Amino acid sequence: MASPTNNAASEPSASAGGSAPAASQRGVIVPYPETAIARRFFPPIPQPTHPLMVKARAVAASALPTLVMIVGLLLLWQMLCGSPESNFPSPVKVWQESHDVIVHPFKGVEVNASGLHIQESGDVGIAGHVLTSLGRVLIGYGIAAVVGIALGILIGQSVFAFRALDPLFQVLRTVPPLAWLPLSLAVFQQAGPSAIFLIFITAIWPVILNTAVGVQTIPVAYRNVAKVLALNPYEYFTRIMLPATVPHMFTGLRIGVGMSWLAIVAAEMVQGGTGVGFFIWDSYNSSLLTDTIVALVWIGMVGFTLDRIVALAGRLIARTA
Repeated sequence: MASPTNNAASEPSASAGGSAPAASQRGVIVPYPETAIARRFFPPIPQPTHPLMVKARAVAASALPTLVMIVGLLLLWQMLCGSPESNFPSPVKVWQESHDVIVHPFKGVEVNASGLHIQESGDVGIAGHVLTSLGRVLIGYGIAAVVGIALGILIGQSVFAFRALDPLFQVLRTVPPLAWLPLSLAVFQQAGPSAIFLIFITAIWPVILNTAVGVQTIPVAYRNVAKVLALNPYEYFTRIMLPATVPHMFTGLRIGVGMSWLAIVAAEMVQGGTGVGFFIWDSYNSSLLTDTIVALVWIGMVGFTLDRIVALAGRLIARTA
């Protein structure tokens, strides 16, 4: 007659089979998986699958921190400057005293079949002054971009040109932009052309230097490939030089557009006439500090937009080059 111990030994052991049912038959409690408990009490948030929903989620994730920061800064500003004894206006006071400037920025601006028209005098909104300044920036910066890229390629390709022109460029680029204003006024005798020249002379230096660095740092292997393929100058520029120098080139262009926007505001503040710089100076002389704050917000947003436009153009050109 077999003993109970022998019967127990003849059963498959849990260590041999490693199966959960065998362990449960022996009275061992199998713990409920923690992941299942988490799914039961904390179900996962369903992820959007539609492309538009995915894009909207990404945009919200990138914009939400900025919105929270702006709201926090406005609240802090209101708390610090909200008292009647404060010399600096609070956001509520800016809205109350500059309501017309904020709500009607395009006053005096007309768009018809013949184009865009801005009143030369009279009551012109802040957008009209900004558009006037942007027109000057577009001309001066465009000339600086073309001339700067050409000179940068020249001194980057030619050792003789680099040794001849680089010391001169290094000296001239350290001259403050407003120091050129008396000379430009003496030469052009008008506020508009002198402001355009001031933008040109301010924006051209970063374009030249960054383009030259990009040309000088083209890998030797690229140049050897061009020699092996016997590329003509046009093919070398489009297939070798342009793709290799686009990042450096647009770094200079982004710096240049920011400096152009700074220069035009400073020039218009000094020489008067029209433009966002004149608007700021006129608001200060009229003791309208709230209008000056509104203009500063416009200047910051326009400068940010210009930088993003140039950066987008650089990415598109780099992708197609």
